[in-house]
Amino acid sequence: MKAKVAPKDFPVVCVGGSAGGLDAYIRLLRHLPPDMGVAIVIVNHLRTVATLLHEILPPYTKMPVELITDRLDVKPNHVFIIPRQRDLHVLDGEFHLMPISKPRGWPDVITVFLRSLTENWDGKLIAVIVSGLDGDGAAALSGIKDVGGITIAQKPDTAVQPEMPETAIASGCIDFVLSPEEIAKKIIQIAHAE
Repeated sequence: MKAKVAPKDFPVVCVGGSAGGLDAYIRLLRHLPPDMGVAIVIVNHLRTVATLLHEILPPYTKMPVELITDRLDVKPNHVFIIPRQRDLHVLDGEFHLMPISKPRGWPDVITVFLRSLTENWDGKLIAVIVSGLDGDGAAALSGIKDVGGITIAQKPDTAVQPEMPETAIASGCIDFVLSPEEIAKKIIQIAHAE
């Protein structure tokens, strides 16, 4: 019988995006190998429209792509997608879905998830902010840095909507500003440095 792997000993990559994010997710996933030993969590900040990312993205990666359900285990070598109208948390190696805490105005689901990771995940953290409107995620970047995590913003001139990565860069808490293809290379490098 195989020993159960400790639930928090692998990196989690949170890829936060919004408008124009699909282009970045595809470009990123196309360049990630399926066996790096990291969990990819796509936190797309959609409020009312049901996400179709779990149906759109599988052709671009060999990793399983799953829509997150409550109490789903966080596993390496998987791509996880946040469902609409939910805040996402992590606790004891599982995803926990809560009713969205900011139902009006711009959602802050990326910030909420990143803060949960800093409090409840022992493995390495990588926060990636890609194309989108508004500045979701930026407020949690200093917390990622405080726990030794790595922060990456999509290079604004490679983003369909540069506002979200620009806000992240303006926070002063971004380690790398890269195109989606370069972000994939950086994630591989970080995963191999484990």
